[in-house]
Amino acid sequence: MFSKILIANRGEIALRIMRACRDLSITPVAVYSEADINALHVRFAELAVCIGPPPSIQSYLNIEAILAAAKKTGTEAIHPGYGFLAENPDFARATTEAGLVFIGPSAAAMELMGSKISARRAAVDAGIPIVPGSIAPLTSLAEARQVAQEFGYPVMLKASAGGGGKGMRLVGNEDELQSAFDNASSEAASAFGDDSVYLEKAIERPRHIEIQIFADTHGNVVHLGERECSIQRRHQKVLEECPSPINDPKLREHMGEAAVKLARTVGYVGAGTVEFLLSDITRDFYFLEMNTRLQVEHPVTELVTGIDLVREQITVASGEALSFSQGDVHWHGHAIECRVYAEDPDNDFLPSPGRITQLRAPSGPCVRDDSGVEVNSEVSIYYDPLISKLSAWGRTREEAISRLRRALAEYHVGGIKTTLPFFRQIVGDEEFQAGLLDTGFISRFNGRRLEQAHGQVNGKAADIAILAAALYYAKRRESSLSKDRSSAADAWKQSGRRLAVYESLKKRN
Repeated sequence: MFSKILIANRGEIALRIMRACRDLSITPVAVYSEADINALHVRFAELAVCIGPPPSIQSYLNIEAILAAAKKTGTEAIHPGYGFLAENPDFARATTEAGLVFIGPSAAAMELMGSKISARRAAVDAGIPIVPGSIAPLTSLAEARQVAQEFGYPVMLKASAGGGGKGMRLVGNEDELQSAFDNASSEAASAFGDDSVYLEKAIERPRHIEIQIFADTHGNVVHLGERECSIQRRHQKVLEECPSPINDPKLREHMGEAAVKLARTVGYVGAGTVEFLLSDITRDFYFLEMNTRLQVEHPVTELVTGIDLVREQITVASGEALSFSQGDVHWHGHAIECRVYAEDPDNDFLPSPGRITQLRAPSGPCVRDDSGVEVNSEVSIYYDPLISKLSAWGRTREEAISRLRRALAEYHVGGIKTTLPFFRQIVGDEEFQAGLLDTGFISRFNGRRLEQAHGQVNGKAADIAILAAALYYAKRRESSLSKDRSSAADAWKQSGRRLAVYESLKKRN
């Protein structure tokens, strides 16, 4: 087993990996940029090395600086976490060439599955159904138009090297194709240094289901069931749960077998996730892509299976066999995770950087908060605004939702905007509670929010109109009665009614 592991990441995932290291009596080594000098993950580590200025390209994406930090601190292995260099085959290869262990798949497997084009080919070779579309990158707009006509609109353009919704465009008809093709290619080149895109038939209202797999160097490959990841904004997941609300053991078995078969086909080692689109009507599933790393949403699988995925990553990378077989994997209860971002949900989820002035995290039975911040932490403009992952477990989905609702009510972050209010509304939504999920859920949910907001505005407008009419009538009545001194007592009575109406409406508003 390793004595030191360098964690080439920051924030909550760096803290999560550090805890797994300590469970194994391994010394964790942190790296940080100049912007993160006071970050929680830096102070949490026994050893920490500055690797450059705030911009990611000069620090957390700087392979030479990270390898120099590993050499300086005498570490034997590097854990990439997720994001940054986690799916970069050049980093995996450079780590191995430097005589260190990369805690993840081989560079070759990462290259094969990191490209969505080659991953689709691998799925076809393994006999796994894929979403109908092009197998090779599109060479021109004319070819894109020909393929789209072959499969029929709507179609989806996707970056071959993409992820996180970048380089992705939904195309409803031929008139939209040229601008979508140009924009997807440009965004892909900017984000990944590769402008190649491919085209898929758009599956309407699909569920996004992923299967967690694990493989070791002894030939063992297992799956740990599914996660429902359909609640997304801008093609990026924001809420995940395990198992899926459809909770179909037979479907889980079939999808799990397909994921394991694909992992074996490509010689995969370590933790990975095979993602599928699932038709909620026919229950047909199609391979989408493979993430060759630990996922942000791994806590829900840990809560339901009881298996520490990060610990398993480390032991497998050290050469040990998996500590469990497929027959040892059981699913108990239900878990849901909310990704708490420093974003303003009322302003198109724009980032909300700044200093956290107040923080009250939830706790209690079966609540888990994987956080990377504390009071006075600075949410930087340079990095992803994810600040924590709030998860809740219950014996049933209903119990998990109830517990999550309580935890969200307890959670308070001051000084910045967060997505907490958004999640409080989601868990109370009837569609969500019924498990009626697909990748268009947030669009429909936001529509319901707008309708409700308009209804509240209209209701307040009606209340104001009633108040104005009541005041106008009372004033005229009072003026008329004041001319008749014998009716003065009645005027006081009417004035009292006016005040009562006003007070009543004020309470309603």
